[in-house]
Amino acid sequence: MRVTELYSNKKNVVSMEFFPPRNKEAEQKFGSIVDTLAKVSPDYMTVTFGAGGSTRDGSYQTVKEIFVNKKLPTVAYIAGFGLGPDEITSVLDNYKALGIETIFVIRGDKPQGKDFTPHPDSFSYASDMIAFIKEKYDFTIGCAGYPEGHIEAESLDKDIEYLKLKVDNGADYIVSQYFYDNQFFFNYVDKCRAVGINVPIIPGIMPVYTIKMTQMLSKICGSTITPELQKLIDQVDENDKAAVINLGIDFSTEQCVNLLKQGVPGLHFYTMDRSKSTTEIITRLKNQNLI
Repeated sequence: MRVTELYSNKKNVVSMEFFPPRNKEAEQKFGSIVDTLAKVSPDYMTVTFGAGGSTRDGSYQTVKEIFVNKKLPTVAYIAGFGLGPDEITSVLDNYKALGIETIFVIRGDKPQGKDFTPHPDSFSYASDMIAFIKEKYDFTIGCAGYPEGHIEAESLDKDIEYLKLKVDNGADYIVSQYFYDNQFFFNYVDKCRAVGINVPIIPGIMPVYTIKMTQMLSKICGSTITPELQKLIDQVDENDKAAVINLGIDFSTEQCVNLLKQGVPGLHFYTMDRSKSTTEIITRLKNQNLI
């Protein structure tokens, strides 16, 4: 399954992201979460890859579970921070042997709270790793974009320069970091097109799951909690889990409706390994004949 064929041949492609279960309890729930989300017929699912290869085996097993055992279209992440070329080759060879055709490439971050020594020949930038993979393999390659700029970037324009390098080195499509104001995304796409980035750019959607998580991720990812969203958050009791989830569903559904009506190629949901919000949002969009 090559993602670029989907974006070329289908309107309003729906995809969703998972991370490998982090413990036995999560592992026991994971299969039913995927099965629930599969019922809304996503076009593909993506499995993340931990910092410094920390979930390498778990990522492989999760990809295998979704792609081979459940027979669902699957994209495998690889985060190259600290990994040497031989380690990257080993990971990609394993995915190739499974039949994976699309790889999502990010630099990734240093593992938190661990003594970690990067391989001396590791790649400093995702663009370098993309060039390495493109030369050795026939994978379709996805990469990340940041509508508000990467949190480490000196400016949004500079960040887009690096994105252009990823595309020039072989990235075939872009999935964006999540955002809570669609204008961030539309402006970003305009800037990308202006510098000659012509591959599909897919908006990332992160519903509000809990207020604490939303606040934490905003700081980590640099995604602004807009005044409109903050006002809604202020109106709910953060301990009322159902109310918070419903707020997230309502807000993200409205966001998605606007994005789809403006002609985006698709929607990519960051599920955080949860099923209710994404299932409800997609169901509402289907009921409006938008996907």
